[in-house]
Amino acid sequence: MKTARVAYGGAIHTAFEHPQGLKLADGRIVAEHDVVWLAPFEVGTIIALGLNYADHVKELAKELTITTKDEPLAFLKGPGAVIGHRGQTRRPSDVTFMHYECELGVVIGRTAGRVKASDAMQHVAGYTVCNDYAFRDYLENWYRPNLRVKNRDTATVIGPWLVDAADVPDPNALTLNTYVNGQRTQHGSTRDFINDIPSLIEYLSEFMTLQAGDVILTGTPEGVVNVNVGDEVVTEIEGIGRLVNTIVGDQTFRR
Repeated sequence: MKTARVAYGGAIHTAFEHPQGLKLADGRIVAEHDVVWLAPFEVGTIIALGLNYADHVKELAKELTITTKDEPLAFLKGPGAVIGHRGQTRRPSDVTFMHYECELGVVIGRTAGRVKASDAMQHVAGYTVCNDYAFRDYLENWYRPNLRVKNRDTATVIGPWLVDAADVPDPNALTLNTYVNGQRTQHGSTRDFINDIPSLIEYLSEFMTLQAGDVILTGTPEGVVNVNVGDEVVTEIEGIGRLVNTIVGDQTFRR
């Protein structure tokens, strides 16, 4: 099952796919452009993985001092970074290199503490698409992402759907694509994970307890390019969804 969360008529609703748009939990049918799309679940802690695809590590090789043999590069993101499907992401006027990152989001469904990889998937509620922007002008400390690179308001787009784990037989074999203004600029597969989902859950839950609603952003493949004000960016993952986002300038946010 695919579910979404939307704001409509002054309330927040659970919504489902429908041939005419969206079906709200109360039975009403609405057009998808008549709602405000929210993240499809109540987002808890966001744990983002950097450099979890071998091809992306190769793409950034000139900037890196870490290798695929190092432990996972993980960092946290705050809730202010999150927006939903069809949302607008601000590109500050002083930034020269801002790029998308199409990522599979793994949503935790129940508490996970010191979980072994063999049991890890029992703790997964489902999956979503994330477009996690990076602002490379502010890169510091040998690609250890700092707040100004990876935790900006409106720069973590999540949705449109939460897809039940039972409906995704093999999350480690999904195709990812990104399109900028209709042109495909990124293509990859979760087959190329350096650290797969069970190993990530085992690694993280060894030192932090994962809770329902926490989401692990599993990294992006190669093919990141600069985006500019006015660009429409579509990130899609096979069987999970198609996430649409627009880049806007400072004036939209009165800055």
